[in-house]
Amino acid sequence: MLGPRLARLIVTVVLAAFACVYVLAAPFRTGDAPRAVGTVVVTVLLFVSLLAWVLPGAARFRGVALATAQALLACLDVLVFGTSVGILAFAAGPLLLASYALPAAAVLAGGVVVAVLRFPDAAAATDAAITPVLGALVVYGLVRLADRVADLAAARPALTMAAVAQERLRIATELNTGIGRGLDAITAGSRRALDDPAELDEVLRVARRSLADARAAAADFRSRSLAPEATAARALLAAAGIEAEVRTDHEEPLGSAGALLATVLREAVTAVVRQGTATRCAIETAERDGQVRLRVSNDGPPTAARGEEGLAAAAERVEAAGGTLTTGLGADGRFTVEATIAATPRPVSVPDPTAYGLSVTLLAVVVAGFCVKGLLHVPWDAGLPVAVLGMALLAVLQLRWTADAPPRHPYAVLAGQTLLSLVPVLWFGTAWLGAAGFLAGTFLVALPIRVGAPLVAAAMAATGAMTAALSQGPARIVNYTVSVLVTGLVVYGLVRLARLVRDLRAAGAELARAATVQERLRAARDLHDLLGHSLAAMLLKCELARRLAGADPARAEAELTEVVAMAERARADLRAASGAGEPELSLEIEAESARSVLTAAGVETRVDLGHGPLPAPSATVLSAVLREAVTNVLRHSAARHCAIVTTNEAGLVTLTVDNDGLDPRARREPPGSGIGNLTTRLAAVGGSLTARADGDGGFRLQARLRPDTVVDGVPNAG
Repeated sequence: MLGPRLARLIVTVVLAAFACVYVLAAPFRTGDAPRAVGTVVVTVLLFVSLLAWVLPGAARFRGVALATAQALLACLDVLVFGTSVGILAFAAGPLLLASYALPAAAVLAGGVVVAVLRFPDAAAATDAAITPVLGALVVYGLVRLADRVADLAAARPALTMAAVAQERLRIATELNTGIGRGLDAITAGSRRALDDPAELDEVLRVARRSLADARAAAADFRSRSLAPEATAARALLAAAGIEAEVRTDHEEPLGSAGALLATVLREAVTAVVRQGTATRCAIETAERDGQVRLRVSNDGPPTAARGEEGLAAAAERVEAAGGTLTTGLGADGRFTVEATIAATPRPVSVPDPTAYGLSVTLLAVVVAGFCVKGLLHVPWDAGLPVAVLGMALLAVLQLRWTADAPPRHPYAVLAGQTLLSLVPVLWFGTAWLGAAGFLAGTFLVALPIRVGAPLVAAAMAATGAMTAALSQGPARIVNYTVSVLVTGLVVYGLVRLARLVRDLRAAGAELARAATVQERLRAARDLHDLLGHSLAAMLLKCELARRLAGADPARAEAELTEVVAMAERARADLRAASGAGEPELSLEIEAESARSVLTAAGVETRVDLGHGPLPAPSATVLSAVLREAVTNVLRHSAARHCAIVTTNEAGLVTLTVDNDGLDPRARREPPGSGIGNLTTRLAAVGGSLTARADGDGGFRLQARLRPDTVVDGVPNAG
């Protein structure tokens, strides 16, 4: 993945820059070629061995043996070849990574002793002693942050699954508490009714309540997400010959806010379709500052105003929740319905929220350390209080770039930091030269690389020129010049890794939210398509049994026996809807069940199955289509005849359901969620669905798919 690879690349580049400081300084520090070569060789070995803590492929080399070898190499570099004690960071950092805090402290303490022995001046000794401490923190922090980036990237799938599992548990608890108990009561009551028909009244009451609960739960799960409602609205507008434009810019799930806005969208689009004069309709959503806004505009005459009964009721609900709903002509002359409501808090979050804070804290410590190093060389009589104030301001400006949002006036802040980094050199001399390193880090953090890189080069050149102007020798010129780049890379690395952690957390949370939305929509589809049909069929059978109880007891008993069997199947449907099991349906059994239910409702039914053997995933999808088709016949038509036909031609299986119960004079109503659910199910396996009236009172629903391309419920690309 890009995130972990980029993080490791950043760490590698920063560590390489650190090593280069000591390699370039070797000829000036040692004074003879053999010691210079020794310094270069040992420093390169330290750098290469340090990569074992960075690269995952070298993880097997990590441990006490490697940390000990690195400590010995660093001590050899300092004591034998005369390298700066700063190289001890390459030993103390790995010891901290290996959780050996006391040995790391001992190494750093040894660095303090060497610094005191090398520099009789207290300020110079303190400066030298601070360097390995800061370096060890940088090594430790960069590697740990790269590990956090990798951990967050690897945790995203697990986080997504955990979010889905949590949502399934919530759904299962909710459904089992209401509908599950209702199914148990229907089963027990139907069995009692076999001996006492008077029990049927209670069974019917429970069946009606359970069906209402299932439909309400499906509507609730679906309405918590606004995007699916926008998709359904687009389909409705297209069916009415209205050009639709949908632009969504909000995060899902929206929860109760989504349910309210979905109601507004549904009523607004229904009003546009009923009006019948619009040719274009735009649907827009936006989320800003904790508020979600929905805007529906069309180019028809402004007759569908807030007085529409459904829209007025939706407005009352929005206003009761603290939102606003307005209607009228917009600035573009189009009639507009606009609703705004506070976004519901989203419960999904990514673990390890401290990683970003760790990076900012580490950067603050490093910045403070570098400031102290510079201030050590400013005498009190040379304006130390002013220098402290200037360094503090520089630190604040530097840390400002680590915030989630850039400064309000970024270029003004950048210009101020540039002046504050360079101009004080005129007063404080070499003590202020290190400030250019922070400026280089800001260039890399705040500007595109094509702009920042040349500015870093310019800062290095300016530092080299100022060092020479201050009559410093070649070694100091090289050191100060290269240090600008190293410090800039350290700042860039810490800030960039911090942002990587933040972005991965945000991406992981978004992925988990999306998975939660999809799980909720899946539950809504299963409730509507599977359980809703079963409960409707049971209700119809119970009513038929009650009517037949006196006239034909044997037939009533047969209907009740079938109700008990349906309740058992509905239990399986409930488990599938709550995510506890995958539904697996037989098209042949569903066709016979459809014939039984339609016949009980007085609909003459013909079943002609010519599809042949089907794989379970294909049979399940087509069975769900058949269930919805039968439910629509029972709920939305006055059919007297219905035909259920399947064919298999050249591997293309077609399910067709025709009925003659559509009144061509009836006012067109917006479709329910069932057709949209089935379209989604078939599209997921590469199939298609059509549903249309024939103009003569008939209605045909037709589904097509190729079973040989469906494997475990998904299209087979092979």
